[in-house]
Amino acid sequence: MKLDMMMEAIEGLARERGVEVDTILDAFANALVAAYKRSPGAAEEARVTIDPDSGEVIVYAQELDEDGNVVREWEDTPEGEAFGRIAAQSFKQVMQFKLREAKREQVFDMYEGREGDLVTGIVQQVDLPRSVILDLGDAEAYLPAGERIPFERLERGNRIKALILEVRNDTKGAQIIVSRSHPDLVRRLLELEVPELTDGTVEIVSIAREPGHRTKIAVISNDPNVDPKGACVGARGARVRQVVNELRGEKVDVVQWREDVAQFIAEALGPAKVKEVRVDHENKTAEVIVSEHQLSLAIGKEGQNARLAARLTGYKIDIRSDQEGVEEPAEAEAAAEAPAEAADAPETVEAETVETETVETEATEEVAADEPADEGEVEEAAGDDEDQVEETNDDESE
Repeated sequence: MKLDMMMEAIEGLARERGVEVDTILDAFANALVAAYKRSPGAAEEARVTIDPDSGEVIVYAQELDEDGNVVREWEDTPEGEAFGRIAAQSFKQVMQFKLREAKREQVFDMYEGREGDLVTGIVQQVDLPRSVILDLGDAEAYLPAGERIPFERLERGNRIKALILEVRNDTKGAQIIVSRSHPDLVRRLLELEVPELTDGTVEIVSIAREPGHRTKIAVISNDPNVDPKGACVGARGARVRQVVNELRGEKVDVVQWREDVAQFIAEALGPAKVKEVRVDHENKTAEVIVSEHQLSLAIGKEGQNARLAARLTGYKIDIRSDQEGVEEPAEAEAAAEAPAEAADAPETVEAETVETETVETEATEEVAADEPADEGEVEEAAGDDEDQVEETNDDESE
């Protein structure tokens, strides 16, 4: 039995599906064995050989002993259209399974060991609760809800980049798990835009990220003539802007790594301006002093800036205002002076009371001096006045 025309179809199918010709021939051989066993007078066991050059098919019937070992084998290739028709039906069923299996193996081999690589995919499906299926072109990737950027809205057809977290092979085939919230996603995105990171001139020392909000990156230069921060930011922020756009507006701060821990912590707390940093290397803690108007900027919204700086540097950071040390002595001095003022207050009040009473007494005496005498004295005075008036009138008469 020859399969001249069939071989051309098998080769074309192999190119179309991206599988090896031997894989398809193996599937076809299994289909022929199944077809042979269904033909009249067939042996219980058989094997099929296919010559890939000539397309010739030979069926060997087998006789087995009680242990399953082959004790006799002979050629028993069926002839006729019936066998070919049954073989074609069996081939179709077996071929579909083999192709799926071969495709899964091929995808697994292609992505195995690529954990940490960046891939680009198109959103194919958004399921509840918020998990996403990405079409990578030659495979599908799964973006779990927990690996998405919070509050990021993805719709079918969106083209996004993601980081491969895990590649595993199970009964359902190759499973590619990706993430958009992992800190290394920012690292890979920045490497696409900054050639100095690729050639090793600039290195990323550490990354601290709160997905969807802000990321801080510490960089260092291996070339004294290259500014690591400027290389990553780019002219007018062009390079880092591409990363921000891919992350849907997430803020990215690039700071220069310093060997001096105090200086590095001050850099990490940017854009706030730090006045002083006191470092405890043994306990990995740092006390940072900033101006009063820089305190809220250094801490950040809900403590975000300080939290990211602590993760970036590896030190626990305590931020204080430079006014805290001044206000406390002033309050203590005011508290010490308060009792003295309270003790003086009653004496002042008593003195004022005495003066008031003295003024009232003098006024009373003056008023008493001006008051008229009793009624008898008033009448006598009135009588004297009348006598004086009569005497005056007599004088005038004379």
